[in-house]
Amino acid sequence: MKLRIGYGIDYHQLEDNIPFWIGGIRVPHHKGAKGHSDADVLLHAICDAMLGALALGDIGVHFPDTDAAYKGIDSKILLQRTYELIRDKGYHVNNIDSTLILEQPKIKPHITAMQETIASILNIDTDAISVKATTAEKMGFVGRQEGVVAHAVALLVQDERH
Repeated sequence: MKLRIGYGIDYHQLEDNIPFWIGGIRVPHHKGAKGHSDADVLLHAICDAMLGALALGDIGVHFPDTDAAYKGIDSKILLQRTYELIRDKGYHVNNIDSTLILEQPKIKPHITAMQETIASILNIDTDAISVKATTAEKMGFVGRQEGVVAHAVALLVQDERH
């Protein structure tokens, strides 16, 4: 059995009056993440972790923000396409561990929905998806509620047929 570990991180600015997509779900809040796509930091960090595990570059290589085809795209589509890339290389996801860093809104009530959404895309059990959240204790751009950060680690396992 061949294992590969990848790490991903993503940052997005927060802005008033735009939808807040995080972990594949829309979270009610007066601010949302700003970006070329729907700016889902968690799914972007997970994509980067999966791509990094197989040294396939990063999300910007595969889905560049200079390409109009990705303007406003649902990041669940990016996660699905990333999953297809790793499947094409003969790997599947064993588990994901992730952490969100933001002051508001509180994430705990939304974690189960995020886990279910991510697990369904990656074709794994929800208990293989860890989503944690913390604050920046009011320090820096996250503490001032100007931005949100996500970190993710992915463990990939080579399929037996390869």
